Amino acid sequence: MRTRGVRSRRPAVLAALMLVLLATALAAAGCGADRPDRADRPDRADRPGSPGSPGSPEGAGARVVPSAADRRYLKRAEQILIAECLRAQGFAYEARTLPDEPPRRFPYVLDDVAWARRHGYGLDEERRIAARKAADPNERYFRGLPPERQKAALAALNGARPEGLSARMPGGGVVVASDEGCTARAQRRLYGDLQGWFAARLTVANLTPLYVPKVREDPEFRRAVGGWARCMAGRGHRYATPDALREALPGVRTRAAEIRLAVAEAGCAGESGLAATAKALDARYGAEVRRRYAGQIATELRLARAAVPRAREVLHRRP
Repeated sequence: MRTRGVRSRRPAVLAALMLVLLATALAAAGCGADRPDRADRPDRADRPGSPGSPGSPEGAGARVVPSAADRRYLKRAEQILIAECLRAQGFAYEARTLPDEPPRRFPYVLDDVAWARRHGYGLDEERRIAARKAADPNERYFRGLPPERQKAALAALNGARPEGLSARMPGGGVVVASDEGCTARAQRRLYGDLQGWFAARLTVANLTPLYVPKVREDPEFRRAVGGWARCMAGRGHRYATPDALREALPGVRTRAAEIRLAVAEAGCAGESGLAATAKALDARYGAEVRRRYAGQIATELRLARAAVPRAREVLHRRP
């Protein structure tokens, strides 16, 4: 995949190039088998025909957004299809399973005291992610291939040339990718309209940068940050903004110190009103962006919903 007019993030290793395929930063360390485990199989409430499921009359109108379980099925099925495709071309590949819950992100301020008490800033989880990535069998396999086989593996996975698919990004520029290779084949199998899925998925995934800066620049937000800073100073932590605190995190030496700081930040986010202000502004500016891209959002949801039964077929046809 290449970008025109936007910065490319393509690293030189296979796992990072797999985009939504591997998501190695989130790959579960012990889930390398192709056979869907219990977490991959639909729960009774998510099966077609169950109340609230895509295949039921109630679900057709009641649940517009695919569930978290549906999204896991789609990612797992795509992994299995890619693994089968690569193996048919002589390359080793383990389908990877994502964890049920990705790490939480707080774009404005850490505002959950209970979470802060348990996780601090999530630095331990970041270290676990890095360790899982280093241990990823697909990345190790790729690094062990001779250069010519690496090139062939990338071509098999992503197509020989970034041609056939394009998406104009919300923030400007165009992303292009191949409509051939195992990635494209798997996504075409699941979503049908490969170009529609490619463009809609990338658009939806890149909407937040359009409104998060507006939230941060809003005078209400800045006033609330001032109140937060005063609250933090009263607790012995002198940081002008949550971002300034983040920049200082590498200097936090112990787990206990990390948790104390995180709990203080979250507590002050509530007491100062910063958490409520950020939430309200995020909803306001985010709604404006979502209205502007309502068509692409609807396309992404429609294609994802339609792909869920196909994903289940892939998961359940395996012995």
